[in-house]
Amino acid sequence: MALGRDKFTRTAFLVFIFLSLVSLFADMTYEGARSMIGPYLEYIEAMAVIAGVVSIGELVSYLSRGLGGFIAGASRSSKVYWALVYVGYGINLIVVPLMGLFGRWEIVLALIMIERLGKGLRAPARDVILSEVTKNIGRGKAFGFHELMDQLGAVLGPMIASFALYTRGYMEAFLVLAVPAVMSMIMLFSANRLYPKIESVEVSKKGTKARSLPKIFWNFTLAAVFMSLGFVSWFFLSYYFRAEAFPDYLIPLMYSIAMLSDGIVAFPVGLMYDRVGVKALLITPIVIMSILPLVLLRSYVWIIVGVILWGLVMGFYETVMRAFIADVIETELRSYAYGIYGVLYGVSWTFGNVIIALLYQCNVLRYAPIYVVVVELIALIILVKIATSVQR
Repeated sequence: MALGRDKFTRTAFLVFIFLSLVSLFADMTYEGARSMIGPYLEYIEAMAVIAGVVSIGELVSYLSRGLGGFIAGASRSSKVYWALVYVGYGINLIVVPLMGLFGRWEIVLALIMIERLGKGLRAPARDVILSEVTKNIGRGKAFGFHELMDQLGAVLGPMIASFALYTRGYMEAFLVLAVPAVMSMIMLFSANRLYPKIESVEVSKKGTKARSLPKIFWNFTLAAVFMSLGFVSWFFLSYYFRAEAFPDYLIPLMYSIAMLSDGIVAFPVGLMYDRVGVKALLITPIVIMSILPLVLLRSYVWIIVGVILWGLVMGFYETVMRAFIADVIETELRSYAYGIYGVLYGVSWTFGNVIIALLYQCNVLRYAPIYVVVVELIALIILVKIATSVQR
């Protein structure tokens, strides 16, 4: 029996809140862990280039988004969509606490890959569910609020990790992150119970091939590829900070600052996107250009400014990307689109960070800002063309 419009709206809103809480608690877990990975690798005497190679974890995440998107899109089954979400968050619960139990970078790297695999598998299915339950809210502000909850967790998680590092050590800091992981699973179960059937999935007659994706999607993805090539990852930044003699417990706090700036900007960016569309993203390449030069000044004040700007970029990207794809891609193709976008973005982000890490390894990091400016200018040109074409 179909839900009445009012009942659907109330149920959809509650599901949206529960899924936002899932992200809050899950982010406390994996962002708390992420804030420690760089200094932890330096602590267990991994080479600098390993901090860049850890970005392969992001590649695994984005590649598995492609896999998760394909499985979800091909299944046309609500049960499969929810199963992918459960598996993704369940891996998060199991893997993160294990990271502090081993002192070998090879094992830590493998655990990072497994955790990123879970994150990638769940993302397309979760974003399809979110895009459906937020269609009457306004996707820009809805995804902005969801990102705000993400980043509230991403602020609290590193703060917990920082306190645990200050009072105990790395093992305890990773273990305590299991508590919010359990809470995320409880919230996920609540959302699933309220909304077991995803309407757009159930009414779909057949799967659709990815080649039907519109040109604007590919142009947007190309712009994101060039943006990611110059966007330094936190794995590298945190490694660099510890190598430059920053106290271990301060590095997760700096990550909290980054996530706080991400969270603060996410909802306003969502509102801006609902008003001006992809133009909301035009400032992002310019901000990315300034991050590395500020960090290389080696002044606490300018480094904090760079960290804040890093968080702002994450807020713009996470909010606008998901809302834009939901707006320009029809429902039947959406899981494929999120997956394909994730794969291409992940490959380019990994490649760009390996380049930056190698420059650091070779003691020529001072030349990295030149590389960043070039790729970000290309991204900006493509975004301007997209904004102009949409306006026409």
